[in-house]
Amino acid sequence: MNKGIQPILRLAEASGKRAGKGRIELLEAIAGTGLIAAAAKAVGLSYKGAWQAVEEMNNLSREPLVERVAGGRHGGGTVLTALGLQVLSMFRRLEGQYREFLAALRATGDFERFYQLMRRFEMKTSARNEFLGRVRAVKKGAVNAEVVLDIGSGAGLVAIITNESVDNLGLEVGVEAYALIKAPWVIVTAADCQLRTSARNKLCGVVTRCQEGAVNGEVVIELDGGKHVAAIITNESIQSLGLKEGVRACALIKASHIILAVTT
Repeated sequence: MNKGIQPILRLAEASGKRAGKGRIELLEAIAGTGLIAAAAKAVGLSYKGAWQAVEEMNNLSREPLVERVAGGRHGGGTVLTALGLQVLSMFRRLEGQYREFLAALRATGDFERFYQLMRRFEMKTSARNEFLGRVRAVKKGAVNAEVVLDIGSGAGLVAIITNESVDNLGLEVGVEAYALIKAPWVIVTAADCQLRTSARNKLCGVVTRCQEGAVNGEVVIELDGGKHVAAIITNESIQSLGLKEGVRACALIKASHIILAVTT
């Protein structure tokens, strides 16, 4: 086998979403240090990159794998939940069996071609927000359809897509699907805002990260149940809304700005 190719174990549930070794190492580092900054340094990620990885893992899990805790030596920290510890333990137990499988596969003499083909099947998207859920309802119209996706903790996302897309994706009640939402498409408001808008989706929670850039900034809101939604808005909006860590805020998302996807 080419020395430049490092076999990576990825676990997949029925959803098809994979947990790669890099993220398992991040979970191990969090379990060992109790601090996201220290864990990020241990696995070679930036602080922001580590939080983005944690937020995506939590969004794509039936319940959070990582959670914040108050108190401790440094006034607070980050720990694995019971499910996070279970996932970590299971991954390491299966890793040995996986290596045995690779040894048998290499014995066939065509491992590299197989490996490269499998790598091409992996999909990455530019959408900052990815949610995994199950279709709660599908209502078809003349051209478009309204699809309601249950993403857990009582939260639902309403998406408007074409009837043709519904058929092509095989969307029906009970089917598992992903909702992809680009961060610039998310509108942020104060939690007590009384304005009525045309946005069908309103997700409220607590701001856990607020980072200003040259012109725009990133705001991350933690929803009830541990899911996260990220938005890119102007620095002026961040300041006028008084957004900072610990402040309650809401994310507004138009139904037409939600892309649905399924695994095959």
